[in-house]
Amino acid sequence: MRVLILLLLAACALAGLQTWRIGGLTEKADQAQRIIGTLSAGIESRDAAINRLSDDALRRERQEQSLRAQLSQAGQLARDREVHIQRLLNENQEMRDWYGTRLPDGIGRMHSRPTFASAADYLRWLSGGNQLPDTGKLTGH
Repeated sequence: MRVLILLLLAACALAGLQTWRIGGLTEKADQAQRIIGTLSAGIESRDAAINRLSDDALRRERQEQSLRAQLSQAGQLARDREVHIQRLLNENQEMRDWYGTRLPDGIGRMHSRPTFASAADYLRWLSGGNQLPDTGKLTGH
């Protein structure tokens, strides 16, 4: 009878130990599920960012193609204009003479103004004490 009681106590102790271990494993499983959820959310966020960047790249590529087509059209128009001007110059002596004459001084000064890429460049140039030439005054007239 003592052996049976000892075996029963040992079985109860083993059952309690197993219950405790199962509780610990359940807690670890819950923690693992939280980690999986966090990682899944991170992956979804990353995928959304990749898709957004891919869409942006595709949109920019289409815009670039459109700009290249416009540039090509503008270049063709410029070539056509140049051919037309050359044709007119070759046909008309008076036009050739006008084309070859020197610009008036005021127009020349206006074309000698510096070019600026931005308003900041212009302000920087002015703060250096430089002034734009007065194109309203024609010399020699």
